Amino acid sequence: MHESAQIPCRVAGYTASRLQLPPGPWTTVFEALCAHFPRIDAATWRGRFARGRVLDAEGRALGIDAAYRVGAEVRYFREVADEPRIPFAETVVHADAHLLVACKPHFLPVAPTGAWVRETLLTRLVQRFDNPALVPLHRIDRDTAGLVLFSADPASRGRYQALFRERRIRKEYEAVAPPLPGLAFPYVHRSRLERGEPFFRMREAPGEANSETVIDVIARGDDTWRYRLQPVTGRKHQLRMHMAALGAPILHDRCYPVLQDPQPDDPGRPLQLFATALAFEDPLTGELRRFRTGAAE
Repeated sequence: MHESAQIPCRVAGYTASRLQLPPGPWTTVFEALCAHFPRIDAATWRGRFARGRVLDAEGRALGIDAAYRVGAEVRYFREVADEPRIPFAETVVHADAHLLVACKPHFLPVAPTGAWVRETLLTRLVQRFDNPALVPLHRIDRDTAGLVLFSADPASRGRYQALFRERRIRKEYEAVAPPLPGLAFPYVHRSRLERGEPFFRMREAPGEANSETVIDVIARGDDTWRYRLQPVTGRKHQLRMHMAALGAPILHDRCYPVLQDPQPDDPGRPLQLFATALAFEDPLTGELRRFRTGAAE
């Protein structure tokens, strides 16, 4: 199960996760949480209840004997022992009452996941702007650097979320990868992407295409080229998978085409993929908004 981190509730500057309790045979919230997240042992949940780290929808601490009710919202704080520090800083490109745009460094997750709770872009920005209502409107991989757009105001959030749902936002990436001299550019790559093995990887599969990327060349070198990648769709690992499928995996990719053994992050070999630009018509004002790494236009 995946744990969400998009609610206005904090402990020590980081946001709580949220779960709507599913149907089940349980009598207490504690029993429901143990069943819903089997990888988290009962002792861990008891500790969270004891320290007031499990809350109701209004932010009130729940007791270990709190009654289960299907559909009730529960908020809880993920904890990771010995969380590794990520010694790279983000930069803020733009901030106003509705939107925040930040440029994320390599290796920093956008939101709490797996081994990271405090060391995430979301947690850092919540602390920096003292705004627990911040929510990322989209995600980029931990290994990818570049622009991430956040909603700063719940009242206008839905209108900005619609930009992504309705594909009314233009995203641009740059990547360094081996040459593709046999293709005519700009080149459009379409394929069907499905979950692969292990679960966090994607694969191309037969069937109707559900992903599309426009690929162009910015500069040609002897051993590598710099590419401009424009995703029309937003499938997980789409750009990395498409480049690998074409025979030009992005430089220093640890997942494609071959999954490498787990190893510490190497600052000298970051994935050469950068989210460089975002552009859209602002749903509140109608003006054209453009953001590039390092600047707002």
